[in-house]
Amino acid sequence: MKHLLSIHDLAREEIDEILTLAKDLKERQRRREPHPLLAGKTLAMIFEKPSTRTRVPFETGMVQLGGYPLVLTPGDTQLGRGETIHDTAQVLSRYVDGIMARTFAHDTVLDLARFGTVPVINGLTDLLHPCQVLADLFTIQERFPRLDEVTVAYVGDGNNVTNSLLYGVAKVGATIRVATPEGHAPDAEVTVTAKADAQASGATIELLRDPGIAVEGAHVVYTDTWTSMGQEDEAEARRRLFQPYQVNAELVAKARPEAIVMHCLPAHRGDELTDDVMDGPQSVVFDQAENRLHVQKAVMALLMQG
Repeated sequence: MKHLLSIHDLAREEIDEILTLAKDLKERQRRREPHPLLAGKTLAMIFEKPSTRTRVPFETGMVQLGGYPLVLTPGDTQLGRGETIHDTAQVLSRYVDGIMARTFAHDTVLDLARFGTVPVINGLTDLLHPCQVLADLFTIQERFPRLDEVTVAYVGDGNNVTNSLLYGVAKVGATIRVATPEGHAPDAEVTVTAKADAQASGATIELLRDPGIAVEGAHVVYTDTWTSMGQEDEAEARRRLFQPYQVNAELVAKARPEAIVMHCLPAHRGDELTDDVMDGPQSVVFDQAENRLHVQKAVMALLMQG
């Protein structure tokens, strides 16, 4: 594993290695046991988009691993003044031991990896969100150890999280049912590729319209915001369109009694998820958020050690 650009690029064994190390690092952190696996290392973090659950775990995690995080916004680098990704990647590679980028265009992280000489981590693009979904798999595994026996129901908008969920579930051999309104299905190319991965692993991918059918008997009920960054002008229209896809107590009741409810946050309470569900006993949304720290630390350690 030279980079983390997409879960599709990872072998099942590499995913297992990330999750196993994340579990170990989580236990060490709870014991307050030092674990300076990246002592003396520096991570450059490029942010085109604001963030809580990407920036804080990477920045905190890098410090806990004994390294130094360097935050770079568009105004902090020559990227904001027209320098090419080609040049930026090569220059940063002379200074730092790894690059994390949270960007709009997916090609940005691909080019950073192509032209740089250090590991590149995709912190989020408009197409994919691999760090989130690796943390999701870790959170699911904490409740249901056999990932290949799990059914995940995703309800809402087919966005970058959904795309990465397809890849993640396909790689571990689980089942995913995605219910979206017409015109809001996951990326078509991602779906084709994920289905090929699923065929190899024995996973099942179903794209549906009815959220009730998707959730029926599921171990995991997952949703995300109906309006992603850059879509704010569509918020009211999306609210009306997605209302039947709200994750509420009635919908969750269709899942297994032991089912967990997931949301990658930030949540718009009362829209995609009701308060009683988000704050209820089946919710693991804040466990998900915490697990971003442990999983991102594992990714950094595996990529940047040595």
